[in-house]
Amino acid sequence: MITAEELAARWGGHVPGPMDARRRYAVLCPLAERPEGLSFIFETRAAGLNRQPGETCFPGGRARPGESAPDCALRETWEELAIPLEHIRLLGTPDFLLTQAGDLIQPVIGLVDAAGAAALRPAPAETAEAFFVPAEFFRSTPPELCAYELKAAVPEDFPYESVGIGRDYPWARGRVEVPVWHFGGRAIWGITARIIRAVLEETDWAAERG
Repeated sequence: MITAEELAARWGGHVPGPMDARRRYAVLCPLAERPEGLSFIFETRAAGLNRQPGETCFPGGRARPGESAPDCALRETWEELAIPLEHIRLLGTPDFLLTQAGDLIQPVIGLVDAAGAAALRPAPAETAEAFFVPAEFFRSTPPELCAYELKAAVPEDFPYESVGIGRDYPWARGRVEVPVWHFGGRAIWGITARIIRAVLEETDWAAERG
């Protein structure tokens, strides 16, 4: 029989996180000082990858057991772009994103120094190219906003009667907004664009608050 002491031992002092998160990912939002100003570094995923080939994204991937989000983001950046870790200064960890698939994505902001940016070499197996986009572009250019609806696909054998509801039960619905930016013939959209928007909006809000 479970006891209060057992619950306290498990949950006392626990740091809350998202319930039912299936996998943990981390991405580095790398920035570098350029003649055109502070710029994000993006990569284009290699065409031979099974997931999201050819899409624009930040370097990142799935965290290993016990690996922190910053360590994961730095490791993936080294593997994908060959930027030495000692040339990246971590600036902070914005809010995480929990996808409708149950994946937790933790952005990590990092400043790449001049030597690190010069050392950048995309790994062909994972990265087709890397490119820079001024942060000011995203602040001054409103994204195109698209959206899609999330609807419940309830199986025919759901036990409506035993839980006491009818087949006309009003299942919760959702809506996902998808920002899209176009720069230099490339599309920056989806989760990557949502992270950029959140990071810059929160930065502007903090600056306004002083």
